[in-house]
Amino acid sequence: MPKNSKVTQREHSNEHVTESVADLLALEEPVDYKQSILNVAGEAGGKQKAADEELEAEDRPAWNSKLQYILAQIGFSVGLGNIWRFPYLCQKNGGGAYLVPYLVLLVIIGIPLFFLELAVGQRIRRGSIGVWHYVCPRLGGIGFSSCIVCLFVGLYYNVIIGWSIFYFFKSFQYPLPWSECPVIRNGTVAVVEAECEKSSATTYFWYREALDISNSISESGGLNWKMTLCLLVAWSIVGMAVVKGIQSSGKVMYFSSLFPYVVLACFLVRGLLLRGAVDGILHMFTPKLDKMLDPQVWREAATQVFFALGLGFGGVIAFSSYNKQDNNCHFDAALVSFINFFTSVLATLVVFAVLGFKANIMNEKCVVENAEKILGYLHTNVLSRDLIPPHVNFSHLTAKDYTEMYKVIRAVKEDRFASLGLDPCLLEDELDKSVQGTGLAFIAFTEAMTHFPASPFWSVMFFLMLINLGLGSMIGTMAGITTPIIDTFKVPKEMFTVGCCVFAFFVGLLFVQRSGNYFVTMFDDYSATLPLTVIVILENIAVAWIYGTKKFMQELTEMLGFRPYRFYFYMWKFVSPLCMAVLTTASVIQLGVTPPGYSAWIKEEAAERYLYFPNWAMALLITLIVVATLPIPVVFVLRHFHLLSDGSNTLSVSYKKGRMMKDISNLEENDETRFILSKVPSEAPSPMPTHRSYLGPGSTSPLETSGNPNGRYGSSYLLAGTPESEL
Repeated sequence: MPKNSKVTQREHSNEHVTESVADLLALEEPVDYKQSILNVAGEAGGKQKAADEELEAEDRPAWNSKLQYILAQIGFSVGLGNIWRFPYLCQKNGGGAYLVPYLVLLVIIGIPLFFLELAVGQRIRRGSIGVWHYVCPRLGGIGFSSCIVCLFVGLYYNVIIGWSIFYFFKSFQYPLPWSECPVIRNGTVAVVEAECEKSSATTYFWYREALDISNSISESGGLNWKMTLCLLVAWSIVGMAVVKGIQSSGKVMYFSSLFPYVVLACFLVRGLLLRGAVDGILHMFTPKLDKMLDPQVWREAATQVFFALGLGFGGVIAFSSYNKQDNNCHFDAALVSFINFFTSVLATLVVFAVLGFKANIMNEKCVVENAEKILGYLHTNVLSRDLIPPHVNFSHLTAKDYTEMYKVIRAVKEDRFASLGLDPCLLEDELDKSVQGTGLAFIAFTEAMTHFPASPFWSVMFFLMLINLGLGSMIGTMAGITTPIIDTFKVPKEMFTVGCCVFAFFVGLLFVQRSGNYFVTMFDDYSATLPLTVIVILENIAVAWIYGTKKFMQELTEMLGFRPYRFYFYMWKFVSPLCMAVLTTASVIQLGVTPPGYSAWIKEEAAERYLYFPNWAMALLITLIVVATLPIPVVFVLRHFHLLSDGSNTLSVSYKKGRMMKDISNLEENDETRFILSKVPSEAPSPMPTHRSYLGPGSTSPLETSGNPNGRYGSSYLLAGTPESEL
């Protein structure tokens, strides 16, 4: 070894050393790496800085237990949509018949892609930006798009938590404030509020007392101060839950993920004991087979699968990135998917049991009101008493008796029947009334609870459950934003997290205007659906067709210790991309054929009316979709024309001096290569692409070696430019 070599000069130095790969291969004396840390820097001009960051960074945090991780994934995937969107889709799309397309798409798209996201997150141990930069640098924009979609969803999702907080605090009174219409007193005259009288007490409370909603999206109406305070509380809760990363959010998950199941179990038992519950459940499971062939049903089922499992958001990848490399994510994918589906079915049973009870109550009310009309017609001789069957007793009139009487009157008075204003009062009609999304939770379900004994208790439990379901999903959504940004740009975790919450609160004021509910509809129904579909299909293509399905399966085999089922190979390679391409095409066609719109509440009519978005709102909607997908083509173009480095052309090695230097004189042929690649000549080449700037901690990478009997190059090496974050 020459006396003036760089290695010899620093033999007894503790300084950080940055060497090019060429220097390390130029017969420089190797270091004893048993006490050393090796870094690969991929940024020109920042080698020492990258080395310093890597050497000073702590290990990436990990989940305290497997249970904590599973609860986190369940808390993220099981959300508010399981409670109201899935039951609504069942009700709308043929009851039990809807379960067929949902299960089919869950098996061929949902579980394979959920497993894929779990696997890449665990293998690469980075957030979505780092993961997709590693898999395919030209498609690195996928990670940025995921962050933007998470931001869009988080903005309005926390508003829904704010609504639940409002109802939660309003539930601590008896009777419940939405159980009766308010009475306006003018001196000695008491008049029921007209808007409430035309609709219902729960509908009035939701639209007027809670939202104080305007007649259209164009009428802002100013801020609703009650909902503004609730939104502030919601973001404060989320901020405290995620400010320390998984150290704080992991503990929250023990309660927020388990408590909803306790409440659902209680509601199921209570619901099954209600009169009419069986009618509701039978109505749900009675399939309308013609719906199974409707393409719209399949499109909605696929969208629900994406949202239910959290595909494309980045939260799944973020959570799995804190796992150990040998964690069985194959089992996790099946387990979480099953629990998610089970929760949706359980929630649907609860909802339909309660709605069956409500339908019977409303049907009885309809019978009483129409019986009074018939008695009035009998007293004024508009109807003859001969039309009333002799066994009918108006004092104890059943729905069956009324139906029989209704049919007789309709047959005899066919020409004048419409003028009588009689309703058929059919239980099926009540059960068929679809209440979508928030209306199912804040109108239909709350109305049913007013008829429960001890209704405030059930109301408190229900809205506390919604708050916890929303909190679990928001923790995963925030992880989809903070984890990749902190991993990539090394910003301070606590400061960035708090900054995100403050920023989101102020932007979220858009949703607590009097017209805010219409913006929630815009973001929920349109702004995230198409970008998510694009993100998920590109994730699949990046792994299956660019990175290589065989290579990915081989890495999974090394990571898991067993080879995943061949089923996943064909799903990733062929079936899932084809199905998602069809879904994307259908979504675009749907937007073109049916102009986007929203259900507006018209105060004067006390009724909903479907309105199309005005031109400025359409421009905003298109802008949101473009902004969410724009990073993908931008990053692709920049890296295709080498305007943005992918970190593959500035490879250097940085290390901290160990205790002793070793003599290089006994190196055998190919030892120099083995020094860099940590492979003996007999070993197969690493499946990892050699141009990657990051190969995943804890994995068998080209720069990770282990000690051997000959005392050659041992110990753990980390890669600069991608130091472990302290999330």
